[in-house]
This record gives sequence, C-alpha cells and structure tokens, in this order.
Amino acid sequence: MDNKDTPHSHLLSFLNAIPPVDFCCVYGSTLHSTDPGKSTMVDYILGVSDPLQWHSENLKMNADHYASWMVLLGGAKLITNVADKLGVGVHFNPYVTWNNKMLKYGVVRMHDLIQDILNWESFYLSGRLQKPVNMLVDNLDIETINSVNLRAAVSAALLLLPPKFTEEDLYAKICSLSYMGDVRMLFAEDRNKVKKIVQGQFDLFQSMYKPFLEEYEGKDFLRFSSSKNQLANISQDCGLPVTHSHISFLPPTVRSQMGMKIGKKKVISESGKVGNGNELGFGSREEAANCMQKALRRTVMVSSARQAVSGVLTVGGVKAARYLTSKMCKAWRSWTRT
Repeated sequence: MDNKDTPHSHLLSFLNAIPPVDFCCVYGSTLHSTDPGKSTMVDYILGVSDPLQWHSENLKMNADHYASWMVLLGGAKLITNVADKLGVGVHFNPYVTWNNKMLKYGVVRMHDLIQDILNWESFYLSGRLQKPVNMLVDNLDIETINSVNLRAAVSAALLLLPPKFTEEDLYAKICSLSYMGDVRMLFAEDRNKVKKIVQGQFDLFQSMYKPFLEEYEGKDFLRFSSSKNQLANISQDCGLPVTHSHISFLPPTVRSQMGMKIGKKKVISESGKVGNGNELGFGSREEAANCMQKALRRTVMVSSARQAVSGVLTVGGVKAARYLTSKMCKAWRSWTRT
C-alpha cells in the first residue's frame, strides 16, 4: 500500500478545508496516471468517528459540497440517515471544485470501515482497499488492520484461478473480486476497467502483495518461475488441504454465507467462531470456489445497488446525471472499440 511519503503528499492540503478526519486515502487514476496531462477527478475516502457531527461541521464550512435539497430538508441528520439506511454507510460528495482540481470524497464511520475490512460485510470499501491507495492520514493504523483484508483477497483469488497463471492474472483476479455482481458493470463501467487498473498500477500491486505471496510460497502453496517478459509465472497447489487453508483466511461473514449455501446451518459455533474449510465440509476445490463466488457476487450486487440508489439521492439530480453520463460514455467507448 502506498504511503504518505510520495509525490501525492500535496493532496493533504485539501484536508485543511474540511473538519479533522481519522483516516484519509486517495485512490484511482490519480495514483499512477498513464496520461499525466489528463484532467481527472481526485478520489478521497475519509474515515471519521461520528459522521453526524462531522457533516454538521462540514456543512458550516462547505455547504456547497452537498445537494441543496439535503441541506434544506434535513442537513447532517438526513445525510447520515440516507448513507446508513439506504446506502452502505458511505456518503459521497462528487464534483467538488477545490484549488483548481475536481474532487470526489466519501465519508464513512470508522467502525463501519473496520468491520468491512475484517468481515467484507458490504465488500464496498474493503474491496477498494484491496487495490492501491495512497494513505494520507491513518490515526487508527488501518494499514495494519488491512493486512487481514489483503491476505483474504489473495486466498479468494487463488481459489478462482487455475493451477498455472501469471502474476498479472493474480492481480487482475484480486481486482475483479469486488466487481463481481456490481450493477454498475452492466451499463456504466468500462469493460476493460480491471485490466487498466492492474496494468496502470502494476508496481503498486506488487509492493502491496509481495509479503503475502512470499508467505504462501514459504508454505508451498505457490511456486514461482520467471518468464521472458520478467513477469512471474505462478503455479499453485490445488489440493484439498490447501483449499481448506484458503477458506480459513476468508472473512467470517463469507465463510458463514458459504456454509449456509451448502446447507450447513450451524456454521457459527457456540463460541462465536465460524467453521473453517474442513468444518464446512467442501468435498472439492471447485465446489468451494463456486460457493465463495456466489456469496461474493450476492454481497456486491446488494451493496452496489444500495449505494447507487443512495448516490442518486445524495448528489442531486444534475450531478447524478452528469456522473452517470460520464460513466456510461466510458462504458460505451470500451464496448465499441475494436
């Protein structure tokens, strides 16, 4: 994960224009743009202890960042309720102009962020943090907590990959996890999005996941060999014992959903622990992979739909139309290119 000692540290200055936050990261094309001259929106995720209080303070400082109808009809309470009850706990303010830049920032409760990282409850921000980000503020050591999320992402991706694959295939599969079932991918996203993310930020993916690949190599889960283009070729142990180990690295919520899908109603024991691969009773790697994929797809489908509805309401009609049009134009170009 990229740290604050980067050329992107100038982005910290935006934080002087808003109330204090406990966590802040920048993500997206800003990190590793293949076209430095291209004008792109800078994307922030902001973690705060109390969104209601934070939005109350931010409305006094930056009321123009919000949809006017939300400011007039309910203010901070309405903004927070829509995010929590309709969305997945994240309120976004897009198309914010600051210091000659176009910004989008999402505000989330720190408790919700941590729970999603550890349990993939909505697989929304946890999916975002499986991709390269530049952390600017990290008061609660989210970077360390996120190591659980990254290890789980590696195991989930390996369950879905064949016995032999490339390093780029692995990062692409990791990147695609949080897009499986995403309603936006049906009509409002570039179909080459995953490929562009991985190829544009390949070195960042390598630095993020190197410790976990070395760990798995040390356990004989993976074997590496070099290729002519200097990208690693990887082979993996697809045996049932290793499959069970991968399942044990998945978040408890995912393992519970997998257990329910195969009829294991008592996945969570009296001690509160969720069964591992052995206890879930999967007889083959394929069965486990398909079950996990279905569980993730459903989670992403529900959370992306909820966030889409919340987003349309919170940004207002004009901004929502502008954002959706921009996304659909990118999607259309990706589908019509040869």
